[in-house]
Amino acid sequence: MMRAVFSALSGALFGAGLLVSGMVDTVKVQGWLDVFGAWDPTLAFVMGGAILPMAIAWIVAERRKTSVLGTPIPAKPNQKLDTNLILGSAMFGAGWGLVGLCPGPALAASFLNGVSGLVFLVAMVAAMVATPALRRALTAIGDTAWTSAR
Repeated sequence: MMRAVFSALSGALFGAGLLVSGMVDTVKVQGWLDVFGAWDPTLAFVMGGAILPMAIAWIVAERRKTSVLGTPIPAKPNQKLDTNLILGSAMFGAGWGLVGLCPGPALAASFLNGVSGLVFLVAMVAAMVATPALRRALTAIGDTAWTSAR
């Protein structure tokens, strides 16, 4: 029960931060990404404000075995630079630049941007659901091509 309460409070704080910072405003986000055009540097303060607390959180987490609620702290993610990371990052960046939303703000904005926000949310969730099957299919094709080339 306590975990659900803290999850709800964390989600509400995150959503409020997105609203206050302007991260749910697609025009503002696209302005941040338009470095060679009408660049809007104000989101740099949002990014800077997020980096410091996260750096502190990583330092604290490295020294602890369990969270404040007693659950185990997961290990750091693999930092290997591979094709999945590069392609995933490129797709994430392209989607962010085209639409002006990434998954967190998209969820918050889906209720603020009317039908277009909901359409984007549905398309984003569909892509997330389809990705594992697409990855398996592409891996199988790649394995077949590699075997045939020998």
